[in-house]
Amino acid sequence: MTATWRFDAIGTGWRIDTPEPLPEDIRERVNGAIAAFDAAWSRFRGDSLVARLAPGGEAPAPPDAADMLDAYAELGRATGGAVNPLVGASLERLGYDAAYSLRAQDPVAAPADWRARLTWRDGTLRLRGRATIDVGALGKGRLVDRVAELIPGPAVVDASGDLRVCGMPQRVALEHPYDPRRAIGVIVVADGALCASAANRRAWGDGLHHVLDARTGAPVRTVVATWALAETAMIADAAATALFFEGGPGYARDHDVHWVRMLSDGRAEWSLGSRLERGEAELFT
Repeated sequence: MTATWRFDAIGTGWRIDTPEPLPEDIRERVNGAIAAFDAAWSRFRGDSLVARLAPGGEAPAPPDAADMLDAYAELGRATGGAVNPLVGASLERLGYDAAYSLRAQDPVAAPADWRARLTWRDGTLRLRGRATIDVGALGKGRLVDRVAELIPGPAVVDASGDLRVCGMPQRVALEHPYDPRRAIGVIVVADGALCASAANRRAWGDGLHHVLDARTGAPVRTVVATWALAETAMIADAAATALFFEGGPGYARDHDVHWVRMLSDGRAEWSLGSRLERGEAELFT
């Protein structure tokens, strides 16, 4: 038997499967970790750290700041600047704002000099000038890791597409981005993380979606869905984002990530290696 705990947090549905029901103290720790992360990094709360820093300023760095922003720096290098944590204003410009107005204006690029404007040293997070931090490229994966670390023993933590598996092997279907009733393949996840990103998941208006090229502020058009399998959910989430851009496969290779992506013309690309040979992955396209 498997015990399942379902709840909503950070704007999405969560599911945690364990062999036995989680004790109340573990649930409280999970809820506390999620609440603290949301209070720091939410772009949709007026009282979050992100909102308070938006005009510029400094504050004590949250526990996740260094690991996430170091990863952003690497993502930026790998993708030629396409991934950038100051992309928040670009998303707001297209209508993906705190009020979910979904009223788009002309795209605006994120600050290319973000490494000079946003610093995270000596326990302090500093933002020079007005900008909006958005950690959507890897933040949910990071939080999935944090939650998984709080659960003793085997568990599956699933945050609507970002999955961390600890000792409970799962056979996971890769949902077709154009038809949710179909799958383009399956991957077996034993101990590790599988994260997915798709242009159809958060879409609005005339072809607008949440995966932006920070260099232009416009949605990516060449890739429609990605899946990344890695040791941690943060790396898998980061790789799933990077794979929307030209440097994504290189980033994945450097982090021992297996991946699949579907292009807008319907073709699929992948790097699954020996997993296909061992029957740990199967592609239908």
